[in-house]
Amino acid sequence: MPANPKYLSSPWQRVAKISAGFIGGYLVTITFHMALSFWLNHVNVIITATFTGFILWASLMVIAFLSKNGWKIWGIYLLLSLLFSAIIYIGKMCNPIIS
Repeated sequence: MPANPKYLSSPWQRVAKISAGFIGGYLVTITFHMALSFWLNHVNVIITATFTGFILWASLMVIAFLSKNGWKIWGIYLLLSLLFSAIIYIGKMCNPIIS
């Protein structure tokens, strides 16, 4: 018995979800941990990032696949990455010795 067409997404939505899960989730994970490293002890953040990085990346990947619209998830992930990048920039301005 074939799948009900109303539950199938278009191929572009599938590509958007897969790329948002892998690439977008990785971008958010890396920028988040980099932003933390400019405000906290960067050695501790790097050591902790080996474990929390995978957990956060996997969680963001699952969220991308559970969403209905892959393009909306891409937008959210890009906005989060830009927010964390701004925090990195402010951290470099406030703590120039670390960078």
